[in-house]
Amino acid sequence: MLLAQGQLALSMALVGANVAVGKLLAGALPIPLILCLRCILACLVLWPLARLLDGSLRLNRAAALNLGLQALLGTALYNAGLLAGLRLTTALEGGLVLATMPAVVALGSAAWLRERLAPRHWVAAVLAAGGMAAITVARLGGEAGGSALGNALVFAGVCGEAAYVLLAKRLGGRVPVVSASFWMQLFSAAMLLPLALPGLGAMAALADPALAGLLVFHSLTASVLCLLLWYAGLRRVPAGVAGVFTGFLPAAAALTAVLVLGESFTVTHAVGFALMGGSLLLATWPKRDPGA
Repeated sequence: MLLAQGQLALSMALVGANVAVGKLLAGALPIPLILCLRCILACLVLWPLARLLDGSLRLNRAAALNLGLQALLGTALYNAGLLAGLRLTTALEGGLVLATMPAVVALGSAAWLRERLAPRHWVAAVLAAGGMAAITVARLGGEAGGSALGNALVFAGVCGEAAYVLLAKRLGGRVPVVSASFWMQLFSAAMLLPLALPGLGAMAALADPALAGLLVFHSLTASVLCLLLWYAGLRRVPAGVAGVFTGFLPAAAALTAVLVLGESFTVTHAVGFALMGGSLLLATWPKRDPGA
C-alpha cells in the first residue's frame, strides 16, 4: 500500500513540477510547436507500450470520436491554455489555478452527466472560487508577478481537462488506458501539426541540450510516466482515496516555482493555497462507508 501511495504522490508531484517546466518552454518556443513535439514524443513511447500491454490498437467509430474530442479538449485545449497562461502569469499561481480541477469536474458532472453532488462538493466549488478570487484580487491590487488574464487562460485549460475527464467517464473504460492515451496523443499531434508548421524554424533552439532535455522531460513525464504511475497506484488504492493525492499538484508547483524559478510566495498566495487545498480535500476525500 505504501508503494502505491508513493506512486500516486509522485504522479501528481510530477504534474505540478511540469507547471514550472512548461513556463520555461513557453518562454523559448512557440506553443503549438511545443505541444506537437510533446505529442509525437509521447506517441513514440506509448505505441510499443500499448502493443505490449493491450495487444490490438483497433478502435470502433464511437470510441474514436470520443477519444478525438478528449484529445481536442484534454490535450490541445488544456495544454494550450496552460502554456499560454504561463507566459503571462507565474508558475506558482498557475499551479494554484490547476487545483480547481476536482471542483470543476464535480460541477461538470452535475451539469452534463446529471450526477447528484454531495454538499461537500458544493463547498469545494465555493472554496475553489474563493482561491481564484484571492489571487485575482491580488492582481487587480497591483501585486507583482502574476496576471489575471494569464490565470484566466490557465483556468480555460482546466475547463478543457475537466471536459476530458467527463468524456473519459462516458467512454466507460471500453478502451485500455495505454491504448486510449496513445490514440489521444496521436489525434492531438494531427490536430496541432498545421499550427506547428509555421514555427518549425524555432526548432533550432533545441540545439541547446538544456532546452531539449526540458522538452523530453515534459513530454515523457506529463504524457507517459504520470499516467503509468497513477494507474499503477490505483490498482491498490481506492479511487476515492487516490483523489486526496491530487493535493501534491499545487504543492509541487509552488515548491518548484519558488526554488527553481525564484518566484516569491506572498500572503495572498498562502490564502489562495489554503482555500485551494481545502477545496481539493473536500472534492476528493473518500466517502464514508455507512456500513462501517
